[in-house]
Amino acid sequence: MSNPYFVRTFKGAARNRLFLFPYAGGGASAFHSWQKHFTDTEILPAHYPGRETRIKERPLESLTLLVEELWAGMEPLLRDGTPYYLFGHSLGTKVAYELALLIRQRNLPCQPEGMIIAAGKAPCLKETHPIHQLDDAHFVREIGRFSATPPSILDSPELMSLFLPTLRADFRLDETYHRREIEKVKCPILTLMGDQDPELTLDELLMWRNYTQGDFAVQIVAGAHMFILSNKEAVLRILQDYLGS
Repeated sequence: MSNPYFVRTFKGAARNRLFLFPYAGGGASAFHSWQKHFTDTEILPAHYPGRETRIKERPLESLTLLVEELWAGMEPLLRDGTPYYLFGHSLGTKVAYELALLIRQRNLPCQPEGMIIAAGKAPCLKETHPIHQLDDAHFVREIGRFSATPPSILDSPELMSLFLPTLRADFRLDETYHRREIEKVKCPILTLMGDQDPELTLDELLMWRNYTQGDFAVQIVAGAHMFILSNKEAVLRILQDYLGS
């Protein structure tokens, strides 16, 4: 049976697996070249509804539902006991954290070995300048500042009419997410931040140290909010060291 969320391309036996959860408006293609940089780690980017190969599907507007569906896609891949890690960027940090909580709360034996949090505020911090409720013109102008959507799409009314529902749904998930209580995950947390990120402060990132029962570490990467695109090589080096791959 096909798995809509995780498409496997890795050949051979993996020593570990890395599940990737993209930023708002992003998809699996943001990580399309990552696998060639890892010889014994299976790279598994999430394929969300409403984009790329699933463009005809409606984007999900419930983070709880998204996490449940992602878990349904992940669980069969974990039955062989291969160690795995969760990586999230921006919106993806919330997805990775909620998945780790789900796995912990259900007391499942397949706990992640680690969680990598990139460009994401701690869950207790609510977005103070949301944009998802803006009219189309102002919304498009605001998403341009994140440098995640190509200008060729932003400048095309026809293309934007196709992508706007997914972008708005993702930003709504991201900006309405808020957990007042601090719930710790069992695994260590590695946090990454761009040294020129205008969307995040170091203090906001460091609050993640309160969310783990394990080790906590910080790595600063040259770049702004989308450093996983602009400085991919540095991110890959960090992950190779972290995974021992």
